[in-house]
Amino acid sequence: MTTKKDIRKHFLELRLNMDDDTAQSLNKSLLDQCRQLDYQGVQLAHTFLPITEKKEADTWPLVKWLREQYPAMQWTISQSDMKTGDMRHYLWKTNTILVRNKFGIPEPVSGDLVQPAEIDLVFVPLLAFDEQGQRVGYGKGMYDRFLQQCRPGVRTIGLSLLGPVPRIEDAGPWDVRLQTVVTPDRIYQFK
Repeated sequence: MTTKKDIRKHFLELRLNMDDDTAQSLNKSLLDQCRQLDYQGVQLAHTFLPITEKKEADTWPLVKWLREQYPAMQWTISQSDMKTGDMRHYLWKTNTILVRNKFGIPEPVSGDLVQPAEIDLVFVPLLAFDEQGQRVGYGKGMYDRFLQQCRPGVRTIGLSLLGPVPRIEDAGPWDVRLQTVVTPDRIYQFK
């Protein structure tokens, strides 16, 4: 199990077979770990909203906590075009209307567009990651393209309910390594 395809299949199966109590407990521990990070200086953060049917890391409590702790921080969320693999990023305001797309992703209907270069911090979804900071997503490469559009030095934090694999053998030069990955058990930092 060292290729993206095998890792993707295995970790998705692990998540889908996770009972609700375990998922809830892991998400609570994940939030506790995220609270240990320093968010000073972040003016504009980007987050994904979870696909609940795929038991993704639940970002709702994290955003709620960060909005309380850092009220000046603004947020962006994306609208994805699955045909082209492009993402459009919108300011996430209290009156932003969200609708689940056909893949179960809550997305903004419309709003104020934000350019990736304006974003200071990106919370990144993933199915799995390795001990070098490479990640495995769903295979469309959307987040890799998005992160390449961000300014150099944008802060990236992957959120995972499960720990790392030793190495993703088929990671390519187009794959963007993460700086940090937070799990329920610990925070991984990568150079």
